[in-house]
Amino acid sequence: MRKREKIFLFVVLALLAAGVTALLLLPKSNAVQLNLAHFFPSSHPVEKDLVQPWIEAIKEATGGRIQITSYPGETLATAAEIYNGVVTGIADLGISCFSYTRGRFPLLEVFELPGITYLSARAAGKTAWEGIRELEPEEIRDTRLLMVFATGPGHLMTRVPIETLEELQGKEIRATGLTAQTLELLGAVPVAMPQPETYEALARGIVQGNLGPLEVLQGWRHAEVTDYITLTPFLYNTLFFMVMNLETWNALPPDLQEIFAKVTTEYLEEVAFALWDRQNETALAWAARETKKRIITLSPEETVRWIELTVPVQENFVAKMAGLGVDGDRLLRRVKELAEYYNGLYPSGAKGVNGFGETL
Repeated sequence: MRKREKIFLFVVLALLAAGVTALLLLPKSNAVQLNLAHFFPSSHPVEKDLVQPWIEAIKEATGGRIQITSYPGETLATAAEIYNGVVTGIADLGISCFSYTRGRFPLLEVFELPGITYLSARAAGKTAWEGIRELEPEEIRDTRLLMVFATGPGHLMTRVPIETLEELQGKEIRATGLTAQTLELLGAVPVAMPQPETYEALARGIVQGNLGPLEVLQGWRHAEVTDYITLTPFLYNTLFFMVMNLETWNALPPDLQEIFAKVTTEYLEEVAFALWDRQNETALAWAARETKKRIITLSPEETVRWIELTVPVQENFVAKMAGLGVDGDRLLRRVKELAEYYNGLYPSGAKGVNGFGETL
C-alpha cells in the first residue's frame, strides 16, 4: 500500500473513531422523565382508559420531550400519601382521592356532602371542577391541579339486605371522609379504609358492606363478596385529583406547559369526567348478569327519613367554614346550584343507569 493511501486510511479511521466517541458521549435522551403515582390496580380503567392513553398523547404531542411512567397499585406511594408525596417530590404526578386525607382539604368537602344528589359522574365532576376554579382554595395551591373528576352517585353494597334504617343499625360499613360521618348519623358503624383494603375486609366479615360507586363490583371484585345493592345516590360522591409537583411544572419550558395543559384538558373533558359513568353502567350490568345481585330501591318515605338524618353534616360543614372565615351557606348554595345545572345537562351516563338505578 502506498504511503498516500495509508495516510488517507488513517485519517478516515480517525474520523470514524471520533464520530463514534462523540455519539457515545451524547446524552441518551433530552426528554423530561416524570413518574405518576396512583392506587388503582393496573387492570383498572383509570390506568387502562385514562392514564396510559393520556401518557401516550402527551408523548406524541410533545414529540417525545415529555415521557411519563405510571406506577399503579400503590407501588410508589399509598393512596393516603400520594398528595403529600407530590408536594414533597416523591412523585412528579399523582392521582388519588381528597377524602383519603381527612381534614387536609376542608373546603373541598362541600362537593362530597350528603344530601346533594348527583345524577352522573360527569355532573359531579363538572360541578367540582367549576366550583374549584371559582374558589381557588388555598389548600391545593401547593401543587399544580391538572384534573378533578368524580365517582358520581354511590350506593350501599352489602352482605345482608338493607331496606330500612332499622336494618342498617349497627352494621359495619366501609367508608371514608364525610361518608363515615353520614353513616354514623344513620346508625351504622363506619370503618375507615381505602378501597384497596376493602375486598379482604368484606371477605373476612370485618365489614358488612361498602358505600361507594357501583364500579367497585367489577373493578375491585366486590361482587364476589356482597349480595345486595341498596340505591342511595343522595349519600355519596368522591372526588379524585390529578396533581403535579409545582417545581416540576415550573421547570417545564412555556411551550411544553402549553401543550401539556391542552392535552390534559382534552382528556379531562373527553375521558375523565365520564369515566365512572361508563364503569358504573358496565359493572351493574355485569353484576346483574353474572351474580344475580338483588337491587333494593328505598321507598320515597324511607328516602326522606335517610336524607333528614344527614342534615347535621351540612350544618357542621357550614359551622366549620365560619371558623375559617368562609361563608359556608353561600358556598353550599353555589354547589347546589352547580349540581342542579349539571344534573340537567348530564342526567346519566352515555347509555347507563342514572343515579336512582332507573334504566334509561
